[in-house]
Amino acid sequence: MASKKQVKIADLILGGGSPVRIQSMLNTPAEDIKASVEQAIELEKAGCEIIRATVPNMEAVKTIAALKENTTVPIVADIHFDYKMALEALAAGVDKIRINPGNIGSDERVKAVANECKRKGVPIRIGVNSGSVEKDILAKYGSPCPEALVESALYHVSLLEKFDFDDIVISIKSSDVATTCKAYRLMAQKSDYPLHLGVTEAGTERMGLIKSSIGIGSLLLDGIGDTIRVSLTAPPVKEVYAGYDILKAAGLRQSGVNLVSCPTCGRTKIDLIGLANKVEEALRGCNKNITVAVMGCIVNGPGEAKEADIGIAGGNGEGLIFKKGVILRKVSEDKLFDELLKEIEKM
Repeated sequence: MASKKQVKIADLILGGGSPVRIQSMLNTPAEDIKASVEQAIELEKAGCEIIRATVPNMEAVKTIAALKENTTVPIVADIHFDYKMALEALAAGVDKIRINPGNIGSDERVKAVANECKRKGVPIRIGVNSGSVEKDILAKYGSPCPEALVESALYHVSLLEKFDFDDIVISIKSSDVATTCKAYRLMAQKSDYPLHLGVTEAGTERMGLIKSSIGIGSLLLDGIGDTIRVSLTAPPVKEVYAGYDILKAAGLRQSGVNLVSCPTCGRTKIDLIGLANKVEEALRGCNKNITVAVMGCIVNGPGEAKEADIGIAGGNGEGLIFKKGVILRKVSEDKLFDELLKEIEKM
């Protein structure tokens, strides 16, 4: 049920069967050019494919220009209420505008933004969440339910379509996971526009990742969604890492290491939890398409993890290095990590 319509943002194609893209948003002060550029570069290095930055005033427009000069990632300007900021961001070279047409005033203002976006080939993302639904729609449904979110989004879409603009991406987020999923599934039935997925205000790194994995993951497995943002109360780079992990778990990204590790039990005689975390961090930037197993004992080692390309299995203060279920050698616990990385480097 992936969106049929394709929308181009810079050199990326969204929708129509294109790869699902990972987004994040800068949390530096909008006017702080240096900090914003540094964070954007960090996100780009982490694999972020679309970066959003808020543009509340003219000083922030200068940040957009600096981001364009110092990164290669498409930049999205987040606009609220002031249509002039959208026009200024477009003049600064932004690649996409995030705006709700109904919030910027008259038809003339909506038309001005739509026409300039069309002239520059810049798409618009309509972003509706449970706190932004119009009062009349809330009165109709009684709450920001999935139907209300969808009706609100389609209302904003109609304001753009009225001026013959259809390079549109839609997001309809709620902090409630079930509401989010139902809303996106309903929208996927009613519209062919690309969908940007996310659970808004998802929470801390721990809880936000759980909610986002359930919400975004289930929609992706339904074939719904073209871009994602994992909203976390955490450094934005954590959102990028989480996005990749969700796409990999859903089978939508094949590049990079797939780490498997057992949950430990009474048979475990090594510090498997510490070892697994250390391996995961060390391999975060590894682009080899391999499965690496970190297992607690011989039962869960070469046996259960025999499909792994490379792995280790703990013993009593020692462990085995194995490849595709075949034992290579036995090493002491303090050398397991280094020996595993050496084998991975050879692959």
